[in-house]
Amino acid sequence: MSDSNATDFTNPSTFILLGIPGLEAAHVWISIPFCTMYAIAILGNFTILFIVKTKSSLHVPMYYFLCMLAVTDLVLTTSTLPKMLSIFWFNSREIDFSACLTQMYFIHCSLEMESGILVAMAFDRYVAICDPLRHSTILTNPVVSKIGLAVMLRGCIVVLPLLILARQWPYCRTNIIPQPYCAHIAVVNLACADIRVSSYFGLFVLFCVMGLDVIFITVSYIQILRAVFSLPTKDVQLKTFGTCSSHIFVILAFYIPGLFISLMYRFGHNVALHFHVLIANVYLLMPPMLNPIIYGVRTKEIQGRLLRLFTHDES
Repeated sequence: MSDSNATDFTNPSTFILLGIPGLEAAHVWISIPFCTMYAIAILGNFTILFIVKTKSSLHVPMYYFLCMLAVTDLVLTTSTLPKMLSIFWFNSREIDFSACLTQMYFIHCSLEMESGILVAMAFDRYVAICDPLRHSTILTNPVVSKIGLAVMLRGCIVVLPLLILARQWPYCRTNIIPQPYCAHIAVVNLACADIRVSSYFGLFVLFCVMGLDVIFITVSYIQILRAVFSLPTKDVQLKTFGTCSSHIFVILAFYIPGLFISLMYRFGHNVALHFHVLIANVYLLMPPMLNPIIYGVRTKEIQGRLLRLFTHDES
């Protein structure tokens, strides 16, 4: 009888998502800022897409990449927040095994794609500042499309082994995930097997794939700074570098918390579990919420279009 039960549990039909362990009584209150952040992320990113689509002067590589970032952020938030809110509001904790792995795949795919898009945006800024006369010939629409396709394929392919490995592990410890969504390391930690392959591949994706992205971005900005400092006056230097300010803020909002979260999960064993989970949730929501705000505040073209929308001036 016990053998039969163990065999049945090896491939669980469902996982149980606990939400924020230890803070269950405050789930309704916690849901308020989370729901607000989700609403801002959805509204902000759809606004970016609408503005770029309707304003022909924004049909340039920088804004095409911004649209790719907006779509990626929408996928990331929509793959996590609806289920998270159903846990907070309705105590709907069960998630199908396949649905859990699908959610895990979309989360990590979106994060990889976002990293790749930030590299593409850094390349765009590099060409625009260091070789402005050739910008329109280097970053043509077909080239931008190929870059977008490459970023998407890289994200899908790199994360696929994580999904395959997670699916093949035997799960015979428990089916309870102490989180409100299916993160890779939280799922594979439930396996009753040696999961070092999954853990090492996860670290490979973090440090080698996303780490290379950080190196490419850093090299691009070193070249950008050299070009900026070679300009004749301070005003021109500030104005030129100001075109990169939105991108820099977005980079910092994405990479620094992400690195902190990944290291905390693997090495911060003395940190309270509810703090782990809260920080991880905020990290998933913060960039999708902040990205459209940053670009809306820092980009005059988007500001102008927003003002015309609110004042009903279509000129």
